[in-house]
Amino acid sequence: MQTPESNYTPVVEDYLKAVWMLQQVEAPVSTSRIAERLGLTSAAVTAMVKRLAEHDLLRHEPYYGVRLTAAGELAALRIIRRHRVLELFLVEKLGYEWDRVHDEAERLEHAASDELIERLARLLGEPERDPHGSAIPTATGEVDRSAYPALGDLSPGETRRVLEVQVQEPEQLRYLGSLNLRPGAEVEVVDKSPFEGPVSLSVNGERAVISHSLAQRIRVRAPRDGG
Repeated sequence: MQTPESNYTPVVEDYLKAVWMLQQVEAPVSTSRIAERLGLTSAAVTAMVKRLAEHDLLRHEPYYGVRLTAAGELAALRIIRRHRVLELFLVEKLGYEWDRVHDEAERLEHAASDELIERLARLLGEPERDPHGSAIPTATGEVDRSAYPALGDLSPGETRRVLEVQVQEPEQLRYLGSLNLRPGAEVEVVDKSPFEGPVSLSVNGERAVISHSLAQRIRVRAPRDGG
């Protein structure tokens, strides 16, 4: 672990990013959930959590969970910014498909300097969202925290524009890409099967069917946002 004024080690950055991502769903975050996300043992996570708490990057209450401190959150958002700017650069400038950029960005994010990321962001026009529609934090740690509805929560007949696809699995991204279910697509819910069954859609005027679980991982713009 390095000092707060310097870059953190890749391991520390991975932990902070994992906790931040998990906090978007549940807070505080259990050590077992962190272990599951990082593919580590609970004992290893508990030991690292203790170290991060000692460096004031998170608060840990045994048997309850962890939360990032202000310093920990800023560091997490910094690495998330790197990751998402890199993903967009790979798609827009290097021609990568959106199902391949996550792993590439994972490898590059720890090596990229802040100067490189800021130069890439300027080259890309100071983007607000990555290729999957996820919000890109600013260099000062500001990020869109608005809650957007899930496609699966819409009623038949409702039409919105896709904002974010919260999917990382390459096979699922390829499938959604083949249906043009990407950020910016106009999508109408045509029919919903009961008991969380398939959802029938019209995507840019073309019929498509996806599972309820996938529909829940696609966020759409609110009507007031032009969606």
